[in-house]
Amino acid sequence: MSKKAELLEAIAGKNRGLLASEIDNARVLSAIQQLEDTNPTKKPLEAKDLLNGDWRLLYTTSKGILGLDRFPLFKLGQIYQCIRVSEAKVYNIAEIIGLPMLEGLVSVAASFDPVSDRRVNVIFERSIIGLQRFLGYKTPAQLIQQIESGKKFLPIDFKIDRGDQQGWLETTYLDQDIRIGRGNEGNVFVLTKETF
Repeated sequence: MSKKAELLEAIAGKNRGLLASEIDNARVLSAIQQLEDTNPTKKPLEAKDLLNGDWRLLYTTSKGILGLDRFPLFKLGQIYQCIRVSEAKVYNIAEIIGLPMLEGLVSVAASFDPVSDRRVNVIFERSIIGLQRFLGYKTPAQLIQQIESGKKFLPIDFKIDRGDQQGWLETTYLDQDIRIGRGNEGNVFVLTKETF
């Protein structure tokens, strides 16, 4: 079995980490490290065609992301990280599933600045929170197009103070369909490339 298949098997049924025990997390982290050791893209930030695009989260250890699932009557839907290399922008989009007509959305827009061939500093700039139907949400690409056009969203759309919200993200594995990242808070992210 390939290292990638071993990782995908380890994260199967874990609902992006929501259902992972400590033993599961240890198994997944071991599989991640083994796959990272075989990274075919040694300089991910130079592989712009591979890096650019819409990535769906398969697994994370981030309590901040997984914590979006704790609200009564709501469940965490799909989570995307959309990278626009030419604009040095990244968009995190979390779909929230709720009662009919009450599906929500939490999105954060950020810019990034490469500091090595694998790591970028991330500066969070804007947050959008609301019901999908009021935001007119259909796909991540459509939302990003609206954000880039300068559209303001209701009910919650605010700028983030740059001094308070900075971090870094390192791409430790990248191929045609899988990306692994590690963040400044010790979190890992396993994503798969999407086409809409």
